[in-house]
Parts: sequence; structure tokens; C-alpha cells
Amino acid sequence: MCKTDDGFAIAEADLRERKSGELTGVKQSGRNKIVDEMILIKDKVTLTVTEAAEYSNIGINKLESLLRDPRCPFVLYVGKKKLVKRKEFEKFISDNAEI
Repeated sequence: MCKTDDGFAIAEADLRERKSGELTGVKQSGRNKIVDEMILIKDKVTLTVTEAAEYSNIGINKLESLLRDPRCPFVLYVGKKKLVKRKEFEKFISDNAEI
């Protein structure tokens, strides 16, 4: 943990090490089935539009506009549903100064 000052990375490492505590109560470590079964955004291959919007702080309307572009490098169609390919989305954000 000394290698980063990223609060999210520290919290994720802490969750992996100590597991989750109780939201209400005094238990500070132990098992919580709901939290243990959650998949972290960084571990997902695809994101829903809502997850991608929350993850990137890009509005849903803007994100849906980007996904409609036929040249969008990070859209994945599953039937009529649009998903966001996380790694390609991160690269798109990294490569662009303005959207």
C-alpha cells in the first residue's frame, strides 16, 4: 500500500485483506456475502452504460451519444443492448483531451 496514494486502490486492497465489516454495528472485519460477491469495476470486461457513466463521470446522455457513433471503439452490442468495453473505453478517455 505504500506504492500508491489512490484512495480507491487502498480501499480495495483493504477490502481484500480484511473483508467487509458491518454497516451498522461494531464488527470491523469478517465475511459479507453481498460485498464478497461484487466484482470490482477494474475487474470487469464490460460495463453497463450506467456503470461507465458513474466510473468516468461522463453523463449518460453524452455516453449514449458516443455509443451511437458507428466508429465507436468501445461499444459492444448484445442483441439490442449496448455495453461498454472497459479497456477500450479507458484508452478512449486517455487518448482524448475533449469529448
